[in-house]
Amino acid sequence: MRSRCALPATGIVFVVAFSGAAALPGAVATPVARGGRVAIAVTSEPKTLNPLTAADQTTRDVLSALSADLVHINRLTLRTEPALAASWSISPDGLHYTVTLRDGLRFSDGAPLTADDVVFTFQVHLDPRVNSPQRDLLIVDGKPMGISKVSPTTIRFDLPAPYAPAERLFDAFWILPKRRLERAYLDGRIQQAWSLGTPPADVVTAGAFRVRQYVPGQRLTIERNPFYWKHDEDGQPLPYLDSIDVVFAGDQNGQLLRLLSHDVAAASKLRPEDLARLEQAPGLQVRDAGPSLEYNFLFFNWNAPPPVGDWARSLKFRQAMAWAVDRAAIVRLVFQGRAAALSSPVTPGNGLWRADGVVEYGYDPARAARLLEEAGFRRQAGGPLVDAAGRPVEFSLMVSASSQARRKMATLVQDDLAKIGIAARLQPIEFGVMLDAVTKTRRFDAAVWGIASGDADPNADVNVWATSGTLHVWNMKAANAAAAPPPEPWEVDVDRLMRAQMIATTVAARKAAYDQVQQLVSANAPLVFLASPHVLAAADRALGNFEPGILDPVLLWNADRWFWARPQS
Repeated sequence: MRSRCALPATGIVFVVAFSGAAALPGAVATPVARGGRVAIAVTSEPKTLNPLTAADQTTRDVLSALSADLVHINRLTLRTEPALAASWSISPDGLHYTVTLRDGLRFSDGAPLTADDVVFTFQVHLDPRVNSPQRDLLIVDGKPMGISKVSPTTIRFDLPAPYAPAERLFDAFWILPKRRLERAYLDGRIQQAWSLGTPPADVVTAGAFRVRQYVPGQRLTIERNPFYWKHDEDGQPLPYLDSIDVVFAGDQNGQLLRLLSHDVAAASKLRPEDLARLEQAPGLQVRDAGPSLEYNFLFFNWNAPPPVGDWARSLKFRQAMAWAVDRAAIVRLVFQGRAAALSSPVTPGNGLWRADGVVEYGYDPARAARLLEEAGFRRQAGGPLVDAAGRPVEFSLMVSASSQARRKMATLVQDDLAKIGIAARLQPIEFGVMLDAVTKTRRFDAAVWGIASGDADPNADVNVWATSGTLHVWNMKAANAAAAPPPEPWEVDVDRLMRAQMIATTVAARKAAYDQVQQLVSANAPLVFLASPHVLAAADRALGNFEPGILDPVLLWNADRWFWARPQS
């Protein structure tokens, strides 16, 4: 689930209003050169131009430049800021949001954008027949939120229960033109609308750019939307660029070569090993945006048959695993220093919510061995570790075959565990099969996995920490597996705290509750946290306002402010 967070009301109606030219960190405050084209490289083609069905990240990255939402999350500050909404108010009970649109909004074909389009957009996303991948974000306490038109520029959102991060829900719900898509919706074919083969003039959007041309297997060209609402601090209309070519590089090797040859001007999500070459290349600027919101971890299946399930439910066994892993080596050898070692799910990149007081697991195999001995495990003369019943401690360690970084992490974990007498058998597996094993059949021993939080807010990961969550991967029920062990007391506490922060009336109260969640999780080690990779990007040195963020879309989130600092041919 990719939840979004708010700054909730505190007993009075809370109104937020903004001007149309809010300052952007890192943005220029003086007139800049307008015009020109930028080519960027992506590793795969977008699958559709339809926001209702877009699920993969490349597609959503491209659509982010074409589309507009009501309230937007700044990818540098991770805080909300206005987009199509001029203001919004929150009722004292936190159940009602009233959103007022900016005056004079228009779509890319020049037609007005009104409350009718907003209501249509959210009603279509809520329709289970459409099966939008974002529908679950509009379900609160098991019930759908209500959306109604108050006036041509005012919309009311009614929540079934208080939900502190509701404001952030609006991010990336891109407003659709009702007059263009209503017939397709009523005919039951809206999922097929706006394919890559749709004529560009028929794809009507409200973002900084609109579609100009799609060349299969080569590129998608997007051009300035002349009806875009936003202006810079000097009142100049955005975007500055004439167009952007999204070039399909095929893979990360192709992406790297295009950057080095200057066939493209920018690319993101680069490999750490690529940066050394890019830093030495003339005419390029390389950006390390720091730790991402992705956390990688080792975990055990509490539902596994004995003895693995028995070991996994032992607190001292889990803590021993956490002390046995050399995270510094993972950072150095897997990511060439471009990562942060982790002891909790909130990475250093998320300064808004990172807690003090978590257990910081260093590399201490001797301490791991002592904990195992206290738990009844024994090892003699450097031989294999055995449990109290004399069974060797060995298990399969599943990892996605397609993730080079996680395969390297799994190998290092295997080596670290071997040093304390544990035999982990690596099991590289296709990710879809791995996903089924973890979330459906529950037929696995242990795994190295990763989760990239969809937002900095705690509710982005509620499905991980809630005992009923679909990603409560260490202890969850499945249709084809034995019943999950009952939640441990600390898991029940985490459930309570996650609910508390969800409805808290102040940010401070939410932070206090989520700090306790992080402390409980680190102390009880259901996941052995490993590392968070940095966000790495590069661009032509003359590309101004190039500011990659740590939250998707990493590259294009501020493309409306990109400009060339030198004349373009």
